[in-house]
Amino acid sequence: MSWMLTNGGMFTELLGEHTVLSLLPTVIGLLLAVPLGAMLRGLPRARTIAVVVAGIVFTIPSLALFVVIPGLIGTRILDPVNVVLALSMYSLALLVRSVLDALDAVPGDVRDAARAMGYAPLRRIVAVDLPVAVPVLVPALRVVAVTNVSLVSVGAVIGIGGLGSLFTAGYQRSYPDQIFAGIIGTVVLALLLDRLIALAGWSLTRWRRTAGAAA
Repeated sequence: MSWMLTNGGMFTELLGEHTVLSLLPTVIGLLLAVPLGAMLRGLPRARTIAVVVAGIVFTIPSLALFVVIPGLIGTRILDPVNVVLALSMYSLALLVRSVLDALDAVPGDVRDAARAMGYAPLRRIVAVDLPVAVPVLVPALRVVAVTNVSLVSVGAVIGIGGLGSLFTAGYQRSYPDQIFAGIIGTVVLALLLDRLIALAGWSLTRWRRTAGAAA
């Protein structure tokens, strides 16, 4: 704790970097997974292939992706884009199946009612299916966000890792206090993001509480 107190400015800067590197891939993964899941839902064979590919992508070691991506897209090895792109791939891989499960959880009579009211397919997905699917999707999004907070630290091995750099620096200097500061910051950030996403999910599903009160 003493290192954190005496180096508050540096700690805050690393915490901010870690937050951005964790949140950005989570948002990108969600924005890609939702339309992809909506498109694949009615295509059983393509859906199966997508789920298998997603599982394969998630088995690739994160450090390997951090190192390989610069050679594929021409970025510098120390470019934060490498970490964002790699974690976006992981986020997409985790969320595709969750989006499909969430859309599957939408009751058939709800879809039928939307069709009867004249909703076009795209409008029904945006205005009906996705809001109803939120309770199933939010837990998966929480897992992805926390996973990204953890994986960002691995980027410290190549010089980009936010709070993860405290692990490598503390290890090299045999300075446990610096390592503890990184652990504390990472855990607090993961818990905070988890609670914020849970709160957002709670605020987006007021209809469930209204329905429950009415019942």
